[in-house]
Amino acid sequence: MRPRPTTTEDAPDRAIGRDDAPQQGSHPGTGTPLPPGRRPAPAAGTAAGSRPVPPAPQRTGAPSGRFLARATLLSAALSMAGALLGLGRDQALAHLFGAGAESDAFLVAWTVPEMASTLLIEDGMAFLLVPAFSVALARRARGAGSPDPVRALVAASLPRLCLALAGTAAVLAAGAPVLVSVLAPGLSDPSLAVSCTRLTATCVLSFGLAGYCSAALRAHRSYLAPGAIYIAYNIAIITTMSVLAARWGVRSAALGVAIGGCLMVAVQAPTLWRRIAARPAPPTSASLSEEEGDGGRSVAMGLVLAVLLFVLCRQSQVLIERYFASGLPDGAISHLNYAQKVAQLPMSLSMMVCVVTFPVVARAIAEGDTRRAGERVERDLALIACIVLLGAAVVLACAPQLVQLLFQRGAFTAQDTAATAAVMRVYALGLLGQTLVGALVRSYFSTGRTTWFPLGAMGAGAFVTVVISAWAVGPWGARGIAAGNAAGITLTALLLLLGLGPRAVPVGVRRVVVELARPVRAAVCATGAGLLCAGLFDSPAASVAACCTSVTVVFLLLAWALDAAGARSLLLSVTHSVRSSVTRKLRHGR
Repeated sequence: MRPRPTTTEDAPDRAIGRDDAPQQGSHPGTGTPLPPGRRPAPAAGTAAGSRPVPPAPQRTGAPSGRFLARATLLSAALSMAGALLGLGRDQALAHLFGAGAESDAFLVAWTVPEMASTLLIEDGMAFLLVPAFSVALARRARGAGSPDPVRALVAASLPRLCLALAGTAAVLAAGAPVLVSVLAPGLSDPSLAVSCTRLTATCVLSFGLAGYCSAALRAHRSYLAPGAIYIAYNIAIITTMSVLAARWGVRSAALGVAIGGCLMVAVQAPTLWRRIAARPAPPTSASLSEEEGDGGRSVAMGLVLAVLLFVLCRQSQVLIERYFASGLPDGAISHLNYAQKVAQLPMSLSMMVCVVTFPVVARAIAEGDTRRAGERVERDLALIACIVLLGAAVVLACAPQLVQLLFQRGAFTAQDTAATAAVMRVYALGLLGQTLVGALVRSYFSTGRTTWFPLGAMGAGAFVTVVISAWAVGPWGARGIAAGNAAGITLTALLLLLGLGPRAVPVGVRRVVVELARPVRAAVCATGAGLLCAGLFDSPAASVAACCTSVTVVFLLLAWALDAAGARSLLLSVTHSVRSSVTRKLRHGR
């Protein structure tokens, strides 16, 4: 019998290792090592000297907990590096251009890459392609016949996607004056915004290709290259601003966006090529009889439309903000932008859990294991709630000191600090809702079936955002706009949570609500402790350090007491792992 050829799905991910394949000489399906000299027992339905019965489908896509932990840590580390560089980008923008007409003009043009990143990298492309590639990889793992399912999917989707993205980018560049007048009708210098928009329009093509590569690589459980894209992106923007700001003004930042988008593709393309070019397994008679038609090679148009409309509706909250803020004094759009960027750092970190586990959920669904998918989603919701609420408590407790420490220099004044901090505290109230929406919608789209419920929930949230923003912008200015954002996204999160059921991954809603209540209580108490400690120091650095320390200590103690996200069992597991490691080292040293 000829051995099955090795493909890249079987090879270790060089960045973090792979533990999801059983070791040679182990119990089938468990990976538990057998004693030396003992052979595995015959599979179920196999008798000595008889013809073997076809085995039950195995969970070929079930990674180990250790693999998921390492992948999450790697993704989180790369995400934090990208977020810190993004913060450095915003600091450079604030230092060079402050919070005024010039920065407002760029931030209107920044709407294009903001929407493109959400639609083409973070959400939309991932919702469509991760389940599609998971199905193709499951078929490849079962030895589906020629043509290779993964290559067939790429051949069917990538050329048409490139044409659509290039056409959209050309339309946006040509229609930049109309786009600026719609996004910000009250802008004081629309011509500058038009110039920047024409440069940033190129990111539609580059971001789309980057998102395609990211989704395909994550479905292959490769996380290093996709995690590094925002590092390359932000380095390009910072470098371009540093070199060309004196000559090009704020247009240098828009040019950096265009260059950074190209670097996003260049970082991932070689790794994806190696994955796609891998030699597939030879077909078997069983797989040939099971795999008929072209299932897994294409994406249903209804699903494409549902995902596209959902992501556009979600991103419309930014458009709503820019529209109402354009009628406020110069700098309002900038204050909203800086506040949002800092406040959403905890959300970005917590979402790394879902970025890693979304392919796992999609692969489980592709293999028919809905129970494993549901359990994974429930654990993810509890964990990401703890992470984002810890960060939200810090933001609420020391927002003024945090903004002063990060931005108050150069053209960014103390008045800008006060306005940004006030908006940031309001934004923080909606962080849990923002994070839950990002996590819950993956449960709906991981099945690969068309569903319109997320769009309806997001539409209701967007409507609430418009109503509250229109009512509150007069008396409260930018803070009223931020309040509309927080209220709208929180309503969407509640609707998505209550709507879980037959249209999504099966999840126990009552259990999820009980689990979420625990970190919420811990965050409220931790915020109070942080407020007390933040006011003890005049130095912003000392104040932020004291606030972060007190909030973290109080939150972790209460999380342990309430057993939020299984904190006790997690700590016991880590303690046992460390103790075992130390014991082995001591024995080896003897």
